[in-house]
Amino acid sequence: MSEMSAMNRKLIQALAETISKQVEHFNKTEVEFLIREFNVLLGEPTVPSRAASGLDRGRFRSILHNSFGMTDDMIMDGVFRTFDKDNDSLISMKEWIEGMSVFLRGTMDEKIKYCFHVYDLNADNYISREEMFHMLKNSLIRQPTEEDPDEGVKDLVEITLKKMDHDHDGRLSFADFEKAVREENLLLEAFGTCLPDTTSIEAFEQHVFQEQLEQ
Repeated sequence: MSEMSAMNRKLIQALAETISKQVEHFNKTEVEFLIREFNVLLGEPTVPSRAASGLDRGRFRSILHNSFGMTDDMIMDGVFRTFDKDNDSLISMKEWIEGMSVFLRGTMDEKIKYCFHVYDLNADNYISREEMFHMLKNSLIRQPTEEDPDEGVKDLVEITLKKMDHDHDGRLSFADFEKAVREENLLLEAFGTCLPDTTSIEAFEQHVFQEQLEQ
């Protein structure tokens, strides 16, 4: 077994060496820990050389829910889609590390791109009125007294468009979204929480980077 784990460690280190050169924000040691965490989350004793499998939607959503407190199905699907760059319905080890680099430590530029992708539900490079409506409807708390809660959501969509739709074409392009967020940072997560808060980030990094060091 120890021979096996020594081999495994060598493979992981070699993999970490390669990936850390391609990914921002993490050093080689951190990449190594993220690979180990990925293997734990995968729930299989994977040898990296044959790690063709990845995290499926269900597993990934439970990570978003348990580690980062996300609850909105539509947003979690968007996060999955944004991490899953090759669209094969699995998050590979590299996609996991690339995604986490933006998710945990992204620059403002990276976060704007990331949030836009999450909110662009049908991946047509625009956030349409319908997409805004669905996301905002999910994130608003219903008042039981309201006759037609959808009306309130529609109003909110119009207010948002007024504020963010710079070219007035009734939908948000990436340029619209970026300009609006640069002018008002709070609009970054205008359509739902898709980035972790500081507390979750600290807890996750503590768990992945610190606790593994101490083992």
